Amino acid sequence: MMKQKLKKPVCTSLALAVMAGVTWGCGGGDEAAAPARNSPGQSQPAAAELGYPKSLTYWSALNTNVSATMKSNAEIGAYKKLEEITGTKVEFQHPPAGQEKDAFNLMIATNKLPDVIEYNWSNVPAGPDKAIKDKTIIRLNELIEQHAPNLGKYLKENPEIKKLITTDEGNIFVFPFVRGSEYLTTFNGMAIRKDWLDKVGLPVPETIEEWHTVLKAFKEKDPNGNGKADEIPLLIDDKGTELAFNNVFVGAWGITADFYQDKGVVKYGPLQPEFKEYVATMAQWYKEGLIDKDYVSTDNKLKDAKVTNDQLGALSMYSGSGIGKYMPLMTPKNPDFKLVGAPSVVLKKGDKPQISQKESPFTGIGAAITGSNANPAETVKWLDYKYGQEGHLLFNFGIDGVSYTMKNNYPTYTDEVMKNPNNLPISQAMSKYALAAFSGPFIQDPRYMEQFAVLPEQKEAIEIWMNASNEKLLPFLSPTAEESTRFASIMNDVNTQFDEAVNRIIMGADSIDSYDKFVSRIKSMGIEEAVKLRQAALDRYNNRK
Repeated sequence: MMKQKLKKPVCTSLALAVMAGVTWGCGGGDEAAAPARNSPGQSQPAAAELGYPKSLTYWSALNTNVSATMKSNAEIGAYKKLEEITGTKVEFQHPPAGQEKDAFNLMIATNKLPDVIEYNWSNVPAGPDKAIKDKTIIRLNELIEQHAPNLGKYLKENPEIKKLITTDEGNIFVFPFVRGSEYLTTFNGMAIRKDWLDKVGLPVPETIEEWHTVLKAFKEKDPNGNGKADEIPLLIDDKGTELAFNNVFVGAWGITADFYQDKGVVKYGPLQPEFKEYVATMAQWYKEGLIDKDYVSTDNKLKDAKVTNDQLGALSMYSGSGIGKYMPLMTPKNPDFKLVGAPSVVLKKGDKPQISQKESPFTGIGAAITGSNANPAETVKWLDYKYGQEGHLLFNFGIDGVSYTMKNNYPTYTDEVMKNPNNLPISQAMSKYALAAFSGPFIQDPRYMEQFAVLPEQKEAIEIWMNASNEKLLPFLSPTAEESTRFASIMNDVNTQFDEAVNRIIMGADSIDSYDKFVSRIKSMGIEEAVKLRQAALDRYNNRK
């Protein structure tokens, strides 16, 4: 039933947005699915005259799903196949895990650049326009027009994506990672123990008041049935900014814990009186013992232990590494164990949630060509392969006949991925062959998630978490070099103060009356100037053609 519900909107989205000119299994035969050739305005003959580069140096982080079984992206099936197709030998350069930002900054400072850098360019000091001016990376607009027919066609037919990947100065700076469907932009939210709810006789909570009732019942009514008062009703994240990452509670007041927009006007959540109400609510819940008293010191290992020890009632999690991990771990020893997605909270019963966790289709992740690359046109052609039909299947699903097969025009993962003979988790098994479980310069296909979210509880959670208007969320913005430097300077101080002040109030070290002093402090640090900088960036974004 759930699969049928998802197929129709996914296919509609794909036909419009995933790969221009390709139907992707939503009807039509092989002829309909073939990539368009020699479309008007595209310089495909020029691209055809070029060869692929003989070799490339390629810098990128090594995803943990890959590093669990391999030492380099070069070992991924998709990249090995791409080398067979193009003849291009790629030397991957991976920074040490956890040191990616420092390694990137050192690489830029020493100007020892590879041919291609794959990175989240939203984190680059002074922004991509400055990097182009410094010749760290190159402008790609003309090269894409001349030598990238696949990406060029996609951008032409999806102007909203082109707008996102183009800077305010008109530069396209990366071959982007694009989430190719609305279904892929929401992947996190609150999950709650449905078996505990059944034991205390309550439904999945929707309002702040209902959540309070449920959490008190979890604390007082021994839902894990061991006769001990060891239940932890709710775990929240330890950082103020992460505390509301999915906006599930703070969104009830129609705000976020960060910057958002209200009818085109940028606002900063913690400056709003509603945010004080939100913090006061969290502080009251903590005082009543409804929030994990050790939430500040609870890392991923401790969180896993609290879930698997049958102690946690509700927490924020991902559909894959949360519900998809804990359900198989727990059900063998507790068949009643069940996690379900909880909707983003509202203040008034029956209202539609205003804000949930939702990512922009493009967040800054992509592959840029550096100023040290001696063969940029050939490199553009090589990168463009991933945006054609064959490359799209290769980097989302891996090797035909090994990691997936086509069934009724639907790329279906094989047991090598879904029931790995070496008992690898699906995310790790998938990452031996394709990049869909993390990111890269390609368009992510929702059919990956339809299969990755194998449990009905995962599919249902995604649909529940998606059910918010999200009109107040900001798009991906690209500040000027001067704005970027000033904004980072302000926010480094503000975020430190924010994390400390919010946690102290929640944990009772400071009273809620101290919140006004916190607001005064961040105003003295320049938060109102930061709002103006965000507003200027949003205005420019809205004025882009």
